[in-house]
Amino acid sequence: MNNSLGLVGEENVKMLTDLYELTMCASYFDNRKLEPASFDLFIRKLPPNRSYLLFAGLEHVLHFIEKTRFTEEHIKFLKSQGFKEDFLDYLRNFKFTGDVWAVPEGTIVFPNEPLIRVTAPIIEAQLMETFALNTVNLQTTIATKASRVVYAARGKPVIEFGLRREHGVDAGMKVARASYIAGCAGTSNVLAGMKYGIPVFGTMAHSFVMSFSTELEAFRAFAKTFPDKSTLLIDTFDTIKGAENAIVVAKELEEKGFRLRGVRLDSGDLVSLSKKVRRMLDDSGLSYVQIFASGDLDEYRIDELLKKGAKIDSFGVGTKMGTSADKPYVDIIYKLCEKVDGKGVFQPIMKLSEGKATLPGRKQVFRLRDAEGNFVKDIIALEDEKIDGEPLLVKVVEKGRVVYDFPTLEEIRERALENLSRLHEKYKQLKNAAKYPVELSPKLKKLIRELRRKLKKIEGLGAD
Repeated sequence: MNNSLGLVGEENVKMLTDLYELTMCASYFDNRKLEPASFDLFIRKLPPNRSYLLFAGLEHVLHFIEKTRFTEEHIKFLKSQGFKEDFLDYLRNFKFTGDVWAVPEGTIVFPNEPLIRVTAPIIEAQLMETFALNTVNLQTTIATKASRVVYAARGKPVIEFGLRREHGVDAGMKVARASYIAGCAGTSNVLAGMKYGIPVFGTMAHSFVMSFSTELEAFRAFAKTFPDKSTLLIDTFDTIKGAENAIVVAKELEEKGFRLRGVRLDSGDLVSLSKKVRRMLDDSGLSYVQIFASGDLDEYRIDELLKKGAKIDSFGVGTKMGTSADKPYVDIIYKLCEKVDGKGVFQPIMKLSEGKATLPGRKQVFRLRDAEGNFVKDIIALEDEKIDGEPLLVKVVEKGRVVYDFPTLEEIRERALENLSRLHEKYKQLKNAAKYPVELSPKLKKLIRELRRKLKKIEGLGAD
């Protein structure tokens, strides 16, 4: 049966992969290459104007790892694509059996740091790639963008308003989740509110106002339905006249023992209009009525508005945050870092491509803090090194079983806000932010030098 909402459905999500993942796995199987290997998921470089990334998406990756199974429907389709029967028999009994280490969601991270490390039979590890990249890419991109918008708002609430322009149903849900992790006060997405427990917010559309004979009639109708939580959209025809009508309704509500929650500005010169509307409200004894602004906002626009003294109490931010419009993806990678040699011993491996070289071996990331607990620098080291710092990667899957106590969304959000508070202001600037120091340990540097020479010799390449 077709899903009318376009949702993949849990029973089919394991097929959400690139064909080449399955063709590689089939060839591994055909050539009896079944030994374990380790892969790192990491982000190669920062998007423009970012100096950090806010990691999100781990929970969905772990659910995928735990639940990946292939049904007869899946097997039938893969058979039609030319896969051999013995490989299909293998998939019928597929279950992830490896180990996974990961950075907890809500952690500030930086380029080249392993965020998820998978060690498993190579077919199992390979089949994790596409879903993990897809999920972490979106949620980390949005969480990072949203954290910048929240920072620009200087403590004023930000509501995620972008569902209607986000890229599909799944993206709409994950954007709401990632934005909340990053510090947004809530979302317009009702399903996200129901599923994740995120506070939901909404006002009215211009069409509602236009459907009545007059704007005042529309405001009265809405306030009648929601006398204790109305926010009136006042710019459908003329913002100042709309403010006057909102004041009339606010006074009528006061007589009935209620208070108008707010007015919403969605167009025009938000600085000038917010100042005028604020003055009108205050002069009418309505200092409690808040001004909510929306309309093509992002971190740069919000920063500009507040620097110019706009009298705005909260922001609804949609398209530009929900799609991370200035950079809608991160340069996320999933690469082999360790394989087993002919003697059954794990050996580090690396990619040498110019501008795309990778770091070999199983690694840990250590975070150093100052006396006040603020982040000073990170060190990427080999897993067995002893470094004076906080290790960021924790074991989340052992022998195919999730051993991680999933934090609540509120706990992930608290971690994110605590991490952001520990990052110096110079790294959070919207433009020209300082570069946070990330170093390689001496032992890792030595391994890179030695392995580079060895691989070039094996492949018949010239020396450095």
